[in-house]
Amino acid sequence: MGISHYIKEIGRGARGARPLNREQACDLFGQVLDGTVTDLETGAFCLAMRIKGETPDEMAGFLDATHARLARFPATGRPLVVLPSYNGARRLPVLTPLLALLLAREGLPVLVHGAATESTRVLASNVLAALDVQPLAAIRPIANGEAVFAPTELLSPGLKRLLDVRRVVGLRNPGHSVVKLMQPTQGACVVVGSYTHPAYAESMAATFELLGMTALLSRGLEGESVADPRRTAQVDGFVRGRRVALQTQEPGTQAEVPGLPKEIDIETTADYTRRVLAGQAPVPDAIAQQVEHVLQLAQQVEHP
Repeated sequence: MGISHYIKEIGRGARGARPLNREQACDLFGQVLDGTVTDLETGAFCLAMRIKGETPDEMAGFLDATHARLARFPATGRPLVVLPSYNGARRLPVLTPLLALLLAREGLPVLVHGAATESTRVLASNVLAALDVQPLAAIRPIANGEAVFAPTELLSPGLKRLLDVRRVVGLRNPGHSVVKLMQPTQGACVVVGSYTHPAYAESMAATFELLGMTALLSRGLEGESVADPRRTAQVDGFVRGRRVALQTQEPGTQAEVPGLPKEIDIETTADYTRRVLAGQAPVPDAIAQQVEHVLQLAQQVEHP
């Protein structure tokens, strides 16, 4: 059928564009994921949505289409913690692997998923591989207390193709929002969501509420789902869509975090992660608090 009629609605500029309803957004995004539209149509969709911005109903429709096509992990013994990781390190070490392994140590099953969307950054997958957590080659059960990494293409080749459009046009697109919100499991999960701009916080919160998701939402470290160890950020939880205030923002930024290296290379970051896990360096307070928040949400899902 094509998506040109949808592009006419969303592509009229920031003021003239009209939002799609959930069913229309699902149909459009499904065609994009299935690869049944032309590259030109896909590019037009990406640029139009970049200018217009996604509404919560559109995001819900995009996620409906994604979940209908997603390779999902089997339900786990405890709620699966889902850590999207798509940004990597630019100025500070990437600490998503540390968060994942700290949560696994608490007995939770943990899934980190991601893809290289930035060619110049150190990725969580690089650090996890240095810590002997190799990328999965197939979907399989995840045990309590286990952390795994799944490349995006394992979950959805169509989503990976959409993320790769950024390398051509240089701008993010709805695929970058979808991967931070999707639930790649057949069972209960806690999605750890992050944002860099306040507008995305509002959109993500509305989507969590609309879809009845259990999630944690806060400003992340350089776009990663792990907390910035230098700051005390606002943290909101969502339990089946019900919003719960978990932490209020405090002003100020620490000049230094005890034990945190200044280098961001793979081996230095992996060595720091090992030392923290072994108790040879302190867990940054912000990340320790994040672990507690995730545990709290997981317990509420387990014992409503």
